[in-house]
Amino acid sequence: MTSATMTVRLDDQLKIRLDKLAEATHRSKSFLAAEAISKYLEIQEWQTEEINAAILEADSGKLTNHDTIAKRWKKKHAHSVDERR
Repeated sequence: MTSATMTVRLDDQLKIRLDKLAEATHRSKSFLAAEAISKYLEIQEWQTEEINAAILEADSGKLTNHDTIAKRWKKKHAHSVDERR
């Protein structure tokens, strides 16, 4: 896999934390930054895909009304309270 160089500006405290983690894990700051960006992108891409899928469902009329959702949550809450007893 090829790589490209990118400059990132960090506030002082974030840079200090990155330095400490790099030292503690014996990893380069570049490795840790790339790993963090990769994980961030995975989460954001997943969330965006899920939002878009939900919009498509809503646009096609696949909605659940408020009363149905409220009943489900009340039932779920009652069940969790019973389990704690």
